[in-house]
Amino acid sequence: MAEVHYQQQQQQQQHPQPLRYQQTRSTQAVKAATAVAAGGSLLILSALILAGTVVALTIFTPLFVIFSPVLVPAVVTVALLSLGFLASGGFGVAAITVLAWIYRYVTGKHPPGADQWDTARHKLMNKAREIKDYGQQQISGTQAS
Repeated sequence: MAEVHYQQQQQQQQHPQPLRYQQTRSTQAVKAATAVAAGGSLLILSALILAGTVVALTIFTPLFVIFSPVLVPAVVTVALLSLGFLASGGFGVAAITVLAWIYRYVTGKHPPGADQWDTARHKLMNKAREIKDYGQQQISGTQAS
């Protein structure tokens, strides 16, 4: 026993490991026991939930079949109302964001994306000017002939 301990000390002195890799057997055993306990508890909990779901479906399936002419339209109505409120809220937030961006742009506070907006606007104005000049050239060319 003392000989094995002496050899382990010699190996550690020759190849020192970082402190985070050095663990005693008791620490490893505690970690393993904790992992087994946590895993076992979660496994039992999932089995109980599965069993409860099966029992609930067995009990409530006949009720769903009997009340389906009432429940299905009610669920559809609630879903449509919920989606409508969510969509209107999302569009409202988007509109407020756009209006705030426009306000910052007009007041000269340079919001994100303003450079790209200005570049696109200048490109569009230049292209419109080119088309106008081309059109005037075509009209003057047909009038001259």
